[in-house]
Amino acid sequence: MPYSGQDQPPPGVVPEPLARLRQWIALSGEPALRGWFVGATVSLVLAIGAVDFAMGFETSLLVFYFLPVCMAVASVGWRFGMVTAVASVVTWLAGDYAAGAHYANPLVPWWNALIALGTYAVLIWLFSSLLGLQAQLEDRVRQRTAALLNEITERERLEKILLETSERERRSIGHDLHDGLGQHLTGTAVTGQILLEKLRERDAPEADEVQKLIGLITAAIAQTRHLAKGLLLAEISPEGLPLALQELAMTTTEQFRVGCRFEGGDSAPRLAGGAATHLYRIAFEAVRNAVRHGRPRQIVVTLVQDAAEELVLTVRDDGTGLPPVGGRGEGLGLRIMAHRAQIIGASFAIESPAGRGTVMTCRLPAAAPSN
Repeated sequence: MPYSGQDQPPPGVVPEPLARLRQWIALSGEPALRGWFVGATVSLVLAIGAVDFAMGFETSLLVFYFLPVCMAVASVGWRFGMVTAVASVVTWLAGDYAAGAHYANPLVPWWNALIALGTYAVLIWLFSSLLGLQAQLEDRVRQRTAALLNEITERERLEKILLETSERERRSIGHDLHDGLGQHLTGTAVTGQILLEKLRERDAPEADEVQKLIGLITAAIAQTRHLAKGLLLAEISPEGLPLALQELAMTTTEQFRVGCRFEGGDSAPRLAGGAATHLYRIAFEAVRNAVRHGRPRQIVVTLVQDAAEELVLTVRDDGTGLPPVGGRGEGLGLRIMAHRAQIIGASFAIESPAGRGTVMTCRLPAAAPSN
């Protein structure tokens, strides 16, 4: 069952034709370029009129005047579009008269001009409405993108606060275990030792039972110290990461009776500040997940630097794998590991083929950010 911590949905995307139209309108709206667009519109009307005159009045190029009309609406507005439409109709009529056009009824050209102006007016209204809708769409996309960015920023801030709070509570519990419960158990062991000496002086048969009790208390003290040490772990330097992972493997073997070893050598990896601590916590959580859910016989923690100078942390076990989708295996532990990897700019993936154990891989690029 593959799992990846890389998951960022893209923001809303404007359709390609509207995006190109938006870029063109943005250019035309610049004061320095608006005059250029106006001049280009007038020049285009005159050019189409010249071609229309050269082709004679039998062939009409009235449809080609749509281009300068649309350019006028997009660059300046609908009013300039209407002025361009009137200029186009006048140019068209003037070209036909200059080419020798004659009408049996003098009202015919005026009627044709009104039809053309009406057609242009409908075109201008439709095109202006399209531009208005496009502007509204852009505004909505801009607002929703800003809201999404704010939400992502706030979520990242809250996740950081949650992680810092978790670390603070972890250290607080570690202090309570070490200074509270640990000292209490030590005092209890000392009291038991005094009691044992008194019972031995009397040759009391209960002495052996008290000695067993002291042994259990001593074991509890050792376990408490192990727990406190894990909870009170301070900031790890890059030089201390291999040693910390080695101690993690040894502690796991002692506490859980599971074969756990570290492979990776003693050379210090090149890491930015804070990355070593996050990598250790990822390995710690992966090992604990394997012990809790996979019932493995062997766990291998690996830290190597590949040919691309990526630092690769791997935790592999031969257990039963993670629970099915929706089970406990996809709970807070995986989210925390993925979030820690995201903080340091690393990729995170965990695979659990059925009955073939679990493999957690965290790849940290050579130029990872500092946190």
